[in-house]
Amino acid sequence: MTFLPTYPPLARALAERNFDRLTPVQTAVLADDADGRDLLVSAQTGSGKTVAYGLAVASNLLEGAERFGQAAAPLALIVAPTRELALQVHRELAWLYQHAGARVVSCVGGMDPRREQRELAVGAHIVVGTPGRLCDHLRRGRLDVSELKAIVLDEADEMLDLGFREDMEFILQATPEDRRTLLFSATLPPGIVALAKDYQQDAFRVEVAGEEGGHADIEYRAIRIAAGDVEHAVVNILRYFESPGTLVFCNTREAVRHLQATLLERGFSVVALSGELTQNERTLALQALRDGRARVCVATDVAARGIDLPNLDLVIHADLPNDPEVMQHRSGRTGRAGRKGVSILLVSSARRRRADMLLKLAGIDAAWGVAPQPDEIRKLDQERLLRDDVFAGEITPEDQALAQVLLAERSPEQIATALARLYRARLPSPEDIVDPGEDRVKSRAERARERADREAERGSKPAKSSARHRMAEDSVWFTAAIGRRKNAEARWLLPMLCRRGSIKKEDIGTIRILDTVTEFEISARVARRFAARIRRPDKEDSIRIEEMTSAAPNEEVREKERAPKPHGKNKTSDKPAFDKKAHYDTKRRDRGEHAHAGKPRHENGASAKPVFGKKKKKKFRG
Repeated sequence: MTFLPTYPPLARALAERNFDRLTPVQTAVLADDADGRDLLVSAQTGSGKTVAYGLAVASNLLEGAERFGQAAAPLALIVAPTRELALQVHRELAWLYQHAGARVVSCVGGMDPRREQRELAVGAHIVVGTPGRLCDHLRRGRLDVSELKAIVLDEADEMLDLGFREDMEFILQATPEDRRTLLFSATLPPGIVALAKDYQQDAFRVEVAGEEGGHADIEYRAIRIAAGDVEHAVVNILRYFESPGTLVFCNTREAVRHLQATLLERGFSVVALSGELTQNERTLALQALRDGRARVCVATDVAARGIDLPNLDLVIHADLPNDPEVMQHRSGRTGRAGRKGVSILLVSSARRRRADMLLKLAGIDAAWGVAPQPDEIRKLDQERLLRDDVFAGEITPEDQALAQVLLAERSPEQIATALARLYRARLPSPEDIVDPGEDRVKSRAERARERADREAERGSKPAKSSARHRMAEDSVWFTAAIGRRKNAEARWLLPMLCRRGSIKKEDIGTIRILDTVTEFEISARVARRFAARIRRPDKEDSIRIEEMTSAAPNEEVREKERAPKPHGKNKTSDKPAFDKKAHYDTKRRDRGEHAHAGKPRHENGASAKPVFGKKKKKKFRG
């Protein structure tokens, strides 16, 4: 690495981040042929591009010195397509140039422009921003580019796709002609080539994109699922891999909201990223992922552009991407900077042909299989428990004293059982997965009945199906203060009850949703524990749940709610309905008038209308 003795501050920053070798793109931009020249670089996302151009422009910015001088007009300008990518680049360059005394300022949409104006007025060595915000500062005279020595267009193809061509040209035209221009793009479509031809001089072209399509460090898998089993498949995949960081992609905002709510109910720590969120909400979500408070992110393609998350080992395509480039862009969020990653496509039978076409066009050979089954996940849980950090920690005297007390009061088997129970309690339960081969010939009701029969043969209680059923054992009835008037549905009540009461869905029997309340039965085996759990305040919902005083549901209340209610304004009144005709007839009689006084009548009592003569029919004159 020839740059190390020339720029010790950068070498020191790389050593602190355990950079022991350069990636191919970093090596290419530091080659002797590329020194000092404009660069047109084609490289996949996650290949270390930010550090690459950070090292490449160091010779232009430092000019042989080890530290920057007083910050004034910017020396380098980095343009990125999205807020998340711009902020990520800001962080990368900040640590890379920290020992050189660089002042790095970000200018992105969604942030306070007045704060950015103040920081620019103080001075900056490097400015990172999005096209729209940078153009705004340039037009208002807040950004001085007269001293600019290098400009970098990061992920230029995405900026073209997002409609920023005019903004990019405006920025390039405003910068000095002798500046160095570095253009980085995952692909080189005609628009990028034309832009490079117009605004670069004798550009050195670098191509380090994956030769086999996609990243060599990403393992692609395609999982066959039954229609309607997407959520269950996502749950089991998350439980099977137990990745410290996972991105789940959906095609629409509504799908993101729905899947996030489903995973939250299952007990996962999950955040969402979509275009409808404010910048503050997006920042908080990303921060939760970076500091480990959340391990799963459900996102749309637009929201996930350019984000780089630590320890992201797994990408799940809950919805198939629209084209091969989008699939590679999604998958490129993992397998970055030498890390291994897994990208999984969920494919129903109706989408099999489309998935095959996407994989073929992308040049990817994916391994086909089925979603992990509950038995596989439980076996892995046992292995993970044995390797858990709780056994590797240092044993303190307090730990030993408590262990002696436990051994004196309980047997080793009881203690081990309690430990296993505590370990399982913090893990979301795996879901039953329908065989995708059966999905084409059997209805969901048939599959539910067959699954219940299989569980009954194994000696376990049948899972609750869509049909009404009674529990085989004694049960205790509870009531929840929510009904159909507040859109109560069994599909979200069931996981909510499991989470609130720390029970399994097999422990819940019949669920009856009435107008204002919901009645449900809990297995007597876990009823006492359930009752104790629901008394505690819950951070996710405030639905009041309590045990019913009678052994069976209140049939009188239920029949009252089912009874048809009278129409009109006085639904609960016992008064007879208002008779308008009788009312006014009574008033007339009180005044001594006949109900039909003033109206001429025939002898038979029918009312008669005065006849004013017959109208002549108009002749049609064609």
